[in-house]
Amino acid sequence: MSRTRLELLQWFGLFGGALAWTAEHVAGYGISDAACSVAGRQWGLDAATLQVVVGVAAGSVVIAAWAAALIAYRATNVPYDAPPPTGRIHFFAQAALLGNVLFLVIVVLDAAGSVYHLPCRQS
Repeated sequence: MSRTRLELLQWFGLFGGALAWTAEHVAGYGISDAACSVAGRQWGLDAATLQVVVGVAAGSVVIAAWAAALIAYRATNVPYDAPPPTGRIHFFAQAALLGNVLFLVIVVLDAAGSVYHLPCRQS
């Protein structure tokens, strides 16, 4: 595999999960805000269904980022102190493998919280 392709996998693996969670969180806020507004209620959209769809999409991107990091990690089987660029790719791939597990948990919890607790529900 070429070095350029490994670097692209490494960067997607490192930042893909974080960007997916950010997009899911912002979209979830927008969906909740629209569902609670007068104009949003006229659209007739089910906010819980949209939250689930956005959460599944973000979770899929996080899993893809984890897979990209795994490919980069396995392709650069070097010691931890190897010289750059191979050592750097390997190090960032290791960080992404751990980080994307955490981001997947965050995405699941964020989506579940958005579905369970919509701010405009009456108690």
